[in-house]
Amino acid sequence: MTRPFRAAASTPSTRAGTDDFDITRHIDGSAAFFGAAANVIMQLSSPAVGYGVLESPVDSGKIMLHPIKRTRTTLTYLAVAMLGTEDERAAYRAAIDTSHRGVRSGPDSPVKYNAFDPTLQLWVAACLYWGARDLYERMHGPMDEAAADGFYHHAERLGSTLQMPSGLWPADRAAFDRYWTENLARTSIAPPVRAMLDDIVDLRMFPRPVNLAFGRFHRWMTAGMLPAHLRDQMGMPWSDRDDRNLARLLTTVGAIEDRVPQTLKTLPVTAFLWDLRLRRRLGLRLV
Repeated sequence: MTRPFRAAASTPSTRAGTDDFDITRHIDGSAAFFGAAANVIMQLSSPAVGYGVLESPVDSGKIMLHPIKRTRTTLTYLAVAMLGTEDERAAYRAAIDTSHRGVRSGPDSPVKYNAFDPTLQLWVAACLYWGARDLYERMHGPMDEAAADGFYHHAERLGSTLQMPSGLWPADRAAFDRYWTENLARTSIAPPVRAMLDDIVDLRMFPRPVNLAFGRFHRWMTAGMLPAHLRDQMGMPWSDRDDRNLARLLTTVGAIEDRVPQTLKTLPVTAFLWDLRLRRRLGLRLV
């Protein structure tokens, strides 16, 4: 019998009671397809994050210029944050830090930002956790209390794999919900950031046949995964009928995934962790 792939031991600062939590039972390989663009919009709806990405001088990390590379590095980050060893997390943190050093506001920037700001990293991690939880529950139904707590505390790694101190992660799910409600209400998508996000949603980084074939569906899916006020700011229409259709789609995919072996279901994530390990062994760039 195949043993489940368990996440590596978490940092000593991770809250007690989750050492035996098997995160792979709550990882969906399809999540990147269904929720990635909506999560990017949520992250960039914080003006400091949005302008940080828009004005970034690191061309190698821009999805509109290098869509395959950027997708690989982002998914590798998620894989190593959630499943990697402490050594792997440290190695990827160092690689990302090299790219982040030049991402800071200039004298003409509309807002002040710094990619090393732990409060901005907390917001990004919060978006990733909220989006993952939301999509999982739409596809598979609510987690029980123990699983929900385990998933939440494990998700702290989404921030601490960067420079966010573990203690900055809200203490429990109730504290997180308060943080989320308060900070989501402050979000605002500036017109230049929205223009960049529209290009991502419409898949304009790919050859024209790709965005013609999939762009409309991708925009519809993205709209359905957004909080309502961000959907409104993006100018994305949404109806009750759309909501019912999306619910049917996600529950159908979730029912299919429930019948797929766990190792196969998590393969789209673990494959990127294997790629990281191979790159380290060969001495290749990680980011």
